[in-house]
Amino acid sequence: MHEKSLAELSTALHSKAISSVELTELFLKRIEQLDGTYNSFITVTPELALQQARAADARLADGSAGPLTGIPLAHKDLFCTRGVRTSCASKMLDNFIAPYESTVTQRLLDAGTVSLGKTNMDEFAMGSSSESSFYGPVRNPWNPELIPGGSSGGSAAAVAARLCAAATGTDTGGSIRQPAGFTGLTGLKPTYGRVSRWGMIAYASSLDQAGPMAHSAEDCALLLQAMAGFDDKDSTSVNQPVPDFSAELNQPLKGLRVGLPKEYFGEGLDSSIADTLGAAVKQLQSLGAEIRDISLPNAELAIPAYYVIASAEASSNLSRFDGVRFGYRCDNPADLNDLYLRSREEGFGDEVKRRIMVGTYALSAGYYDAYYLQAQKIRRLIKNDFMAAYQQVDVILSPTSPTQAFAIGARIDDPVSLYLTDIYTITANLAGVPGIALPAGMANDLPVGMQLLGPYFSEPRLLNIAHQYQQATDWHNRVPAGI
Repeated sequence: MHEKSLAELSTALHSKAISSVELTELFLKRIEQLDGTYNSFITVTPELALQQARAADARLADGSAGPLTGIPLAHKDLFCTRGVRTSCASKMLDNFIAPYESTVTQRLLDAGTVSLGKTNMDEFAMGSSSESSFYGPVRNPWNPELIPGGSSGGSAAAVAARLCAAATGTDTGGSIRQPAGFTGLTGLKPTYGRVSRWGMIAYASSLDQAGPMAHSAEDCALLLQAMAGFDDKDSTSVNQPVPDFSAELNQPLKGLRVGLPKEYFGEGLDSSIADTLGAAVKQLQSLGAEIRDISLPNAELAIPAYYVIASAEASSNLSRFDGVRFGYRCDNPADLNDLYLRSREEGFGDEVKRRIMVGTYALSAGYYDAYYLQAQKIRRLIKNDFMAAYQQVDVILSPTSPTQAFAIGARIDDPVSLYLTDIYTITANLAGVPGIALPAGMANDLPVGMQLLGPYFSEPRLLNIAHQYQQATDWHNRVPAGI
């Protein structure tokens, strides 16, 4: 039962083939037995999960259940969840119990889902490998010696290991799509503003976006249906109608124009990934797609622009963690200044401190115009590149990362090398466009992910393309050995 899709589990629950309590107990047992290897969860909530499962069974019995009622999920540990620790994988928030529910988790609760717990991640979502967590690195179910990607690596590992039916993630520069690519999942980064950010602990406010991580496009459509929508508590939420994300899944792809940016298929891309994506392109052609070569001329500027903007916003957002109101506080401070200094020094990890320092420098007097303002100008050029490309094609296809999953510890002392793993994903966040990652094949016994990027609010089209591809292939059904 743990290998079934959300749609299949929903059918089983509604037909009474299994109860939500039984399904929840199954996943809780798997977490207990297997997660010692993967370290994908920070907090597991068995009592709360079973309470929610009993409530879901009551809804299933009285006929008020929806498609997600009774489905056990996990949430990335930066979504505030009332009465449950929300740590952001940081010592700084190790003791923080959120007093309220984020909009995303509340909407999924309202849909009847069951929360199994909170998943591990890079500290404050700052990373590309899920190694910077205060609770230790997450391990990839395809090979526990490898990273699962980041920062939503705990959610990716939990879903890939079938420890939950699906999970939430967040994507600031590829943190849903890149780990989905490394672990053989489907992950969707919606258009900026499509999903509320209220109750998400912020890293970079103009880039962060929540989205679903699951086994298939069909599953992601079901999850996004519950997650999306305007929220007046979030000033960045877009008041845009929410379509039926499942309605267009079965539309044919005849005449679809797919763009291949030359900047994403050149030097630096592993040959095995290029070959795998070449086969995926041929599969799309057989489904009726037209392939066109395009250019995103400012893509090479994305990494420096992203890390200036993201670090600047992180410096501002993380200034609230000062040891005074909540979170970690140092012992026996000599005075207020000592309280601030030691609480932040002891509470934050190395990568978080690195980005705070970079961001503070970029925003400081005399450097704002030289760094932050220039980065924002580049951001606009990147957005213009996408808008020009969408005059020629309907979607853009690219790798999710230049390499496959690499060994834990291999790049931890080389932050620039880690930053470059997001080179194909960060442009979508800078421009605010939606993107979906899905399995395109296997190489070296590991999954290879591909990414589809579309115009603003084109999530139904992206889900349709991914679903049609998955109907013609079985890469999304591949399971790691021993799972």
